[in-house]
Amino acid sequence: MEAGIERLLQSLNIFYLLAGAVMILSMHAGFAFLEAGTVRKKNQVNALVKIIVDVSVATLAYYFIGYPIAHKVCFIKPASGLMADQGLELVRFFFLLMFAACISAIVSGGVAERMKFRPYITAGFFLAGVVYPIFEALIWGERWSPAFQGWIKHIFGAPIHDFAGSMVVHGLGGWIALPAILLLGPRMGRYVKGKSRPIPISNIPYLALGSWILIIGWFGFNVMSSQKLEDISGLVAVNSLMATAGGIIGGVLFGKNDPGFIHNGALAGLVAICAGSDIVNPLGAFVIGLIAAFIFVKAFIYEQEVLKIDDVLGVVPLHGLNGLWGGVAAGIFGQKFLWGLGGVSFWAQLLGALLTLVYAVIAGFILYGALKKIMGLRLSEEEEFEGADLSIHRITAYPEDRVKI
Repeated sequence: MEAGIERLLQSLNIFYLLAGAVMILSMHAGFAFLEAGTVRKKNQVNALVKIIVDVSVATLAYYFIGYPIAHKVCFIKPASGLMADQGLELVRFFFLLMFAACISAIVSGGVAERMKFRPYITAGFFLAGVVYPIFEALIWGERWSPAFQGWIKHIFGAPIHDFAGSMVVHGLGGWIALPAILLLGPRMGRYVKGKSRPIPISNIPYLALGSWILIIGWFGFNVMSSQKLEDISGLVAVNSLMATAGGIIGGVLFGKNDPGFIHNGALAGLVAICAGSDIVNPLGAFVIGLIAAFIFVKAFIYEQEVLKIDDVLGVVPLHGLNGLWGGVAAGIFGQKFLWGLGGVSFWAQLLGALLTLVYAVIAGFILYGALKKIMGLRLSEEEEFEGADLSIHRITAYPEDRVKI
């Protein structure tokens, strides 16, 4: 009887993780449609293709290199050797792979419409296989995390708390994108003689669909980060919902009813709540989401119009800045005097945010700088003018429009 109950619990944990992995896998469709709706029609196919290929490349890189780096587990063995605990470790790999694949999907939005396909995919392999796993191993993994987090706890009284990846996934991806964006330079026609000339987006319904898919999948991203059915938390679910609401309302208020800001405001709130979703009060989660929307709207405008950084989907403010805000916010709203559960240090969270920023920017410049020298990063002027769809994939998103019937 006891053995049967244990086996049933193990099976339920496997199914729980698998359901979470599939929900996060669906988020990649959200990334794809969000980008397809934001870029011009001549680059929609490229947006869709990049994300689906990202997942495949990340699967190989993380299976053979990344997961062993972060978690000290090697899968190069007979199938019989992989079935310990009913294959729980394999499903855990699948779940955490979906986090790793998000890094390249985040970068994709920043470098859209002008980056060559081969260096983009090559970068995705190294992001999932090396860059992300090293940082994952430091904060979450079994390789260095126990020693490093123990040292942080000894100094600050608590380890760096990032329950579902505000810093480890979103902050890292957003700040890795910045060097790639800077090395590529802005799209042709985006800035002319020092003046900003915004390029209209192609499809609001696609953008909205991408946002909705991401919102739904995000509950797998956050709730299933407990990784065990017995540790599932209704608090995480409701905090994710409240942060979404805060982000959307913030998008309405600060974005002046702009649908782009409203739909991305939801994502800003979700990015920011990841870190502290298991410890903050729902009212705190709403405030975190509201502030995240404010950060996104104001930083996006400043980035585009003042700094003249052509970050097409605004991934640096959306994921980069709000990933850091989420980490710090966990250290504020997670405190018991703000009705949080406690067990978190503001100073440890601030250190985690700074560590994320420094590591991501250095890694991004090394990776994309090397690829620029070896392969080149940018499409030629003629290819960019024609569009990535025809230049790379030899077909447009609307082939019938090019054929006379």
